[in-house]
Amino acid sequence: MDAQEYAKDFLEGVRSEAAATGEGKCAVFVRNVAQQLVDAEVLPDFEGSFYTGTGRGNRKFRVDGYILDEFDMAMNLIIADFDEDPDRILAKTGISQCLTRLSYFAELALNGSLHDVIEPSTPCADLADIIHTYKDRIRKFKYHIFTDASVSATIKTVETQPIGTIPTDCQVWSLERLFRICSSDLARQSIEIDFSQFTAHGIPCLPVFDASTDDFHSYLCVIPGKILADIYDEYGSALLEGNVRSFLSTKVAVNKKIRETILSKPDRFFAFNNGISATALNVELADTPQGRFVTKVKDFQIINGGQTTASLSNARFRDKADLSSIFVQMKLTEIDETDADKSTELIRNISKSSNSQNKVSDADFFATSPFHIRMEQFSRRMFANASDGSQYETHWFYERARGQYLQAQMRLTPAKKKQFQMQNPKNQLITKTDLAKVMVTWRGRPDIVSRGAQTCFMWFANITDAAWEEDNEQFNEKYYQEAVALTIMHRYLEKAIPMQHWYESGYRANVITYSIASLHHLLSKQKAGLKLDLAMIWIRQTVPDVLCSVLLHIAEIVYSLITSEDRKVVNVTQWCKREECWKYVLAHMSYKLPDEIDSCLCSTDAQKSQECSARKVQRIDSGVEYQKRVLEHDALFWGRLAQFAASKRLLNESSASALKLAVRLPEKLPNSVQCAKLLELLEAAKSEGFKEQE
Repeated sequence: MDAQEYAKDFLEGVRSEAAATGEGKCAVFVRNVAQQLVDAEVLPDFEGSFYTGTGRGNRKFRVDGYILDEFDMAMNLIIADFDEDPDRILAKTGISQCLTRLSYFAELALNGSLHDVIEPSTPCADLADIIHTYKDRIRKFKYHIFTDASVSATIKTVETQPIGTIPTDCQVWSLERLFRICSSDLARQSIEIDFSQFTAHGIPCLPVFDASTDDFHSYLCVIPGKILADIYDEYGSALLEGNVRSFLSTKVAVNKKIRETILSKPDRFFAFNNGISATALNVELADTPQGRFVTKVKDFQIINGGQTTASLSNARFRDKADLSSIFVQMKLTEIDETDADKSTELIRNISKSSNSQNKVSDADFFATSPFHIRMEQFSRRMFANASDGSQYETHWFYERARGQYLQAQMRLTPAKKKQFQMQNPKNQLITKTDLAKVMVTWRGRPDIVSRGAQTCFMWFANITDAAWEEDNEQFNEKYYQEAVALTIMHRYLEKAIPMQHWYESGYRANVITYSIASLHHLLSKQKAGLKLDLAMIWIRQTVPDVLCSVLLHIAEIVYSLITSEDRKVVNVTQWCKREECWKYVLAHMSYKLPDEIDSCLCSTDAQKSQECSARKVQRIDSGVEYQKRVLEHDALFWGRLAQFAASKRLLNESSASALKLAVRLPEKLPNSVQCAKLLELLEAAKSEGFKEQE
C-alpha cells in the first residue's frame, strides 16, 4: 500500500460512512482524520463543533472541531478543506484563507461576542464558552487544517500571527502526511530539536562510556531552565513520552514545591531537583574549546521529569518567574534506531524503570502488557460468522500497537491485500482506546469515557492490570467475544443516532456511552437473574431488532437529560465528564424495559457455566503457550540460568524443581505450571542483568 492507495481507501471509507449515517461527508472526514491523529498522540482527543458565520466587515469565520489539551493548556482548533477533487492542490492562498477564518473565530470567542450568536447547548457554544472561560490560561492556539488535497511542494512552513499575546502555530494535515504517520513504526510523532537555536553551542554534556551498550549510549547534561521552558513552550506535551503524559495529566500541572523553589530559591534548583531523563534516536555532538555539546536530537522524549519541565514553563508564564539562574541536570539516552520494534520497546522499558519512584504503575505501560498480546492473539485466530449476506467469515482486527492494520498491508501484492481486507475489513478494526471505551461503558462509568480517550484508557488500564494480576484466566475467548459484541452495539448507535428525528447535532459520543451504560443499569434493576446475551450478538454479528429499538429509546431520553436546562453545568461537554451527571441521568431515567427484550437475555447461571468453560480452555491454552516458550531454549540455556539465579539468590523450591527438569530437555519436559515458574524466574533474572544470549 502506498500513499495514493491509502488516500483512495480513506476517502472511500468516508463516503461509505456518510451514506450509512446520513452525516455530511466533510464532518465524517474531519472525525476520521482526527481519530488517526488521536491514535498517533498528536491530539489528546477530539470534539466535533462545526460552525460557520460572518462577522463585522463581512469577515468569515469557521471551525470544525477542537480539543483543549489541559496538560499544557493548548487550544487545538480544526478546520476542514474538503472538496473531493483528487487533482486539487492546496497552495498558500488556500491555507491563508483557512487560517484567517480560524483565527477570527478564536478572536470572537476570546472577547465573548459569540455567546449571543451561537445556539446554546451546541458543541460550538461549548467551545466558545471554553475559550472565553479559559482566556487567561490558554497558552497557545494550535491550528490544524485537514485537507483531502495535495499540499503544494512550495509550502515548507506556515506563518501565523499571535492573537493578542497568545502565540499560535499551524499544521496542515494532508492524507499523504497522515499516511506517513500511520505507516511509521514509531508509536508517536518524531520531534527533532536543534539546541543551537536556543543557545550558542548547544547543551554541555559528558559521555558515560561505561554505561553504554550496543543498543544505547548515555550522556550526562546540564540544560538551562530557560531553554527547557522554551522547548516546552514550542512543543508542549508532545515532548513527554505518551505514558508519562497520560499519568501526569491526572495530576496537578504545577508541583507546589517545584514552583516554590523556582520563585524563592532559583539558585538552589539544581541541588534540590532530581532533574530529567530523556531519550533520543539520534544525538549529534560538537567538540568546542568549551567542551563537548549536544547540538541536535531526533525523536526527543522526556521520560521522567515532565512535572519539572511543565513547572518551569508555567512558572514563567503565570508568575513571570526569572529562569536565568536555573539549571537542570539531564540524563540523555541515545537509542539505536536500526530495529524500530526494539528501539520502541527499549524506550518503554527505560521509561518504566525511570518512573518506578513516581508511582507510575505498570498500567501506565499497558500497551505492551500480556493482556493486549492475548487480545491480539484472539483477534488473529478467531473468526466471526458471516453477516449481511457475506459468504465468508472475518476477523475483528485488534490493533495492539498503532499502525498495525496498515503495516500488515504494506508489502502485500494487490491480490494478497484484497484477501487481507476481505478477512479483516476496516470497519472491524478495534484499537486499544476503542476497547477501553466499550468496557468502561459497560462497567457503568460513562463519565470516565466522556473525559477523553487517554483518561478512559488509563482508568481501564488500572482496573485491568489489577484484575490480570489477580486472575488472568478471566480474560479468555468469552471476554474477547463480549468485547466485540459491545463494540457492535456502540457502532450501531454511531450510525443510527444521526438519523433520529430527535437528534439535532453534537454530543453523539456522550449519548452513546451514557445510553449503553444506562441499559446495563436498567437490566440489573428490572431483570433480576438475567443478563444481556452478548454471546448471541457475537454469533449473529449484529444487534437484534428489539435491542436496537430499546437502545434508541434510551438514547432519546439520555439526549434530553444531558442537554436539559436544569443541568448543573452549562457546558454540556464538561457536564458529561462529571460523575454527578451520570447520577443525574440514573435518577431521571424513567424507562421500563419491554418484555420483548427477554429474547436478548440469558440467565446468570448460564453465563457462569459459559465463564467456567472459557476459563478451563484458557488454562489449557496458557499452559501450552508456557511450554512452547520454554522449549524455545535448550538445556544449556536453562543450565546457565540456573547458575545465574543461584548466584543472585533468586531460586525458591518451586523454581529450583522446575529447573531440574529444564536442564534435561528434551528428555524431560516441565508441566505447564512449572513452565510458568521458569518464565517468571527468567524475567526476574533479566531484571538482575541476565542476558538471554551470551
